[in-house]
Amino acid sequence: MNSEHSTNQQVNRFRNYFTDDGPDSMRIRMTLRPQIGVWLLGLSLLVACDSSQPKQAVGVGPVPAEFQVGETTFNANCAACHGKQAAGTDHGPPFVHKIYEPNHHGDPAFQRAAANGVQAHHWEFGNMPKVEGVTPGDIDQIVKYVRWLQRQAGIQ
Repeated sequence: MNSEHSTNQQVNRFRNYFTDDGPDSMRIRMTLRPQIGVWLLGLSLLVACDSSQPKQAVGVGPVPAEFQVGETTFNANCAACHGKQAAGTDHGPPFVHKIYEPNHHGDPAFQRAAANGVQAHHWEFGNMPKVEGVTPGDIDQIVKYVRWLQRQAGIQ
């Protein structure tokens, strides 16, 4: 009997949300609109910040000479967390992913991340500490290499 009473209450609550029955129906409906708006905003942000699998730079082939310094520097300073060919690991996100495309995370974002660290915001790997021992010139070379990998994977 208690379960039936609870079900009836839920049905009545639903009716009050979506019908003109009851003296409070307009108030309830007006408070429901902002809730729906917030829900839709959250959903759109999830779609915009897609955390799907990285696009692998499959069949990249040999790294062109102009990106080899960046590759070496990346492997020495970044690959432990961000993976071989920036494909990500259990400790850090992939850079060969549309989240890191130039229009979303521009080149200066890489400089700031290396110099200051980054508070986790797209992924659940935790905060990134600053990278000791790399220069802005090193990061420039790393970014050139990462951007090349992204282009190989179709990320512009």
